Amino acid sequence: MPIDLELYAAFILATAVLILIPGPIVTLVIANSLKHGVRTGVLTVVGANTGTTVMLTAGALGLSTVLAVAADIFEWVRWAGVAYLVYLGIKEWRHAFKADPDAVQQIAADQKPKGVFWHGFIVAITNPKTVFFFVAFFPQFIDPDLAAGPQLAILCVTFMVLAFLLDGMYAVVAGRARAWLAGGAKARLRHGITGTLLLGTGLGLALARRS
Repeated sequence: MPIDLELYAAFILATAVLILIPGPIVTLVIANSLKHGVRTGVLTVVGANTGTTVMLTAGALGLSTVLAVAADIFEWVRWAGVAYLVYLGIKEWRHAFKADPDAVQQIAADQKPKGVFWHGFIVAITNPKTVFFFVAFFPQFIDPDLAAGPQLAILCVTFMVLAFLLDGMYAVVAGRARAWLAGGAKARLRHGITGTLLLGTGLGLALARRS
């Protein structure tokens, strides 16, 4: 076997717990799913997991030094992302205050707004925890008596599959809840929740620090 099965089972459990803990990616997925539906939430997941794949691959190939050199670029991108998410959050709250609770509203058809893939991608690649997670977490589940390369490959693929499935679960649940929040009386609540989640995503990204 290219990997120790007991360590692998422990890795799956630990990874699932860590992914399910809400962070910037999860909050963004929920916000987009509530506002636009399941498909948009899933597209956000695809973007975020693509970004995470890039960062994990860089870590596996030993490109941490290159990423450190490009830290200033990542900082600019990160703060641009923070500003945009805060803008979207404030915009949703403005809609919440303007919403007429007595009006009968129909939720727009499920849509995929332009750029939603890149929203998820940017949140993932500008979160410094991704690479540091790889460096600190993955080695704990690698058997030193086995070849490291195949083990890293299996762990990376497993991580991405779990991330897609579990983040996708958030997208589906939030997208289904969107229908329950369709009425005019609930429009204010829907916009408020979406705005709060977007602001929370921006705050989480703003508080992220590279060490």
